[in-house]
Amino acid sequence: MSTSEKSSSTVKSADRVLDIFELFAEAGVRELSLMDISRRLELPASSVFKIVQNLVHRGYLEKDEHGKLFHLGYKIFQIGAQYAQHTNLTAEFQSIAQQIVSEVNEAVYLSIRSDRNILYIAEKQSTHPVRFVSHLGMQLPLHTTAMGKLFLSAMPDQEIAAMYESQSLGLLTDHTLSDMDQLLKQLHEIRRTGISYSKGEAVQGIQCVAAPIVNAKQEIVAAMSISIPLSRLDEQTWNQMEEQVLQGARKLSWLLYFQV
Repeated sequence: MSTSEKSSSTVKSADRVLDIFELFAEAGVRELSLMDISRRLELPASSVFKIVQNLVHRGYLEKDEHGKLFHLGYKIFQIGAQYAQHTNLTAEFQSIAQQIVSEVNEAVYLSIRSDRNILYIAEKQSTHPVRFVSHLGMQLPLHTTAMGKLFLSAMPDQEIAAMYESQSLGLLTDHTLSDMDQLLKQLHEIRRTGISYSKGEAVQGIQCVAAPIVNAKQEIVAAMSISIPLSRLDEQTWNQMEEQVLQGARKLSWLLYFQV
């Protein structure tokens, strides 16, 4: 094969990868089968199979539990998170989070949803030597975190139950919610109050309070939280954290509203 033929083949493969990504974005569905992809892109199933398997191996696509349906994978969201660090949202978060740290001196986090997880995209740490330190791109299950529960609260109960139908909630600590009824009860309260909590459910000994960041359509696009170790927790600080996270999330939501 000549150099020009190799180059043409490489470009064609790259085009097909991009076509698959764009298909998931345009199809209006979360999952597609191999035949769905083949039919919609008018490509041979054998060619699609090789590309899809490579994308699964690299983390850009993920399979369902039966291995027949595919959806966008964690790698896409990690790249998105890195890009998001340079957007107005994260820049404004840093300014607002710094004000919060100045007030309560506890860590502040920003996350987006990544399928069944939250994905940390920004943080501002406290000056305390004892603290919970995340890293950008870290993911934790939705039901274990205060921020994750906010995203779940935006979904109908039936959709939440279906999402966990074939899989247990999963435990990270002794305090992680393991019962669907308990989770739904918490989500009903979050919808009523607009604020969410995690009490040692994701990280032992760490309590968090979170508030949603919404766009002009009142859709939750991100979440902000403040975390504190139990060793520093008292009623006055907790009340202050609740007030600060609500104010911070409202400021970021207001900024999003005027960017539309």
